[in-house]
Amino acid sequence: MSNYELKEMKYEDYWELRALFSLRYAQTCENIITNSYIWKDYYKARYVTDGKGLFWIYRLQDEYFTASPVCADKDVKKYFEMAQDYFHTERKCKLVMYTVDEKLIRQLELLIRQLDLPQDRYTVEEDRRYFDYVYDADALRRLAGKKYHKKKNHVNAFYKEYEGRYECRVMMAEDADIISEYLDKWHAMRNIEDEYHRDDYELKGIKELIRHSNDMNLDMFGVFIDGKLEAFTLGTYLKREETAYIHVEKANPEIRGLYPFINQQFLIHCFPTAKWVNREDDMGLEGLRKAKMSYNPAFMAKKYNVYEK
Repeated sequence: MSNYELKEMKYEDYWELRALFSLRYAQTCENIITNSYIWKDYYKARYVTDGKGLFWIYRLQDEYFTASPVCADKDVKKYFEMAQDYFHTERKCKLVMYTVDEKLIRQLELLIRQLDLPQDRYTVEEDRRYFDYVYDADALRRLAGKKYHKKKNHVNAFYKEYEGRYECRVMMAEDADIISEYLDKWHAMRNIEDEYHRDDYELKGIKELIRHSNDMNLDMFGVFIDGKLEAFTLGTYLKREETAYIHVEKANPEIRGLYPFINQQFLIHCFPTAKWVNREDDMGLEGLRKAKMSYNPAFMAKKYNVYEK
């Protein structure tokens, strides 16, 4: 394929893109369309499609890279070769792939053998920063046992302090203004310097997503205290994987027990039958890693970087 037409992610193309995302699964957040919409501006996401699958072109600062193609398993070879050709002919550089799921790594290893390519043509490296944390959903709904004793204590403290003052509510696109105002307040409380401005891009992506949420397969949930929104979360459920993906979770850090409370209640109210919960990665941030480990993941969904030599 030549004369590559690069397309931006637009909400009017959601259903077309969602159909492609449904062709393949790997239990990682990059294989969920919601995640791609949230971060599309941060990564300056573009894609090339022929209607049967697609490959990505991302740019972060001066670096171009791609990720796992969105296609049926039988078409991985086709879109991998298209991506590689694009990098060679259009970008005049070697292929770089980030956050590649373990399933695709196995497929690429087989592909390299089938094409009789040199085994050392590509370097494959694990990237712990982007491993997804996957949990037993029932364990997070119940918070039972010694492993969750501290979480249960925090939730009980929340109940005791705010009994009769809190309300759990499923939220809709009509709540976009309330949610956006809360996200701005949450961001101000963070007071964190990030040279990459990831929070800014994430909040912009979330706000856009919320306004289109009624037309998408999204669940949104909030906790109000004394009539004010104090915690918000957003997720997606994939029936074929029996997995709830938690893309967004924000809470007032000054309210004890609010984070584990909304975590638990979101699963109870919106994902009562989910077997697994994917709470995405920690981006290599130590505080986030500690928080995610404290919920006792059942396993980690590994991801890799692939570099053409």
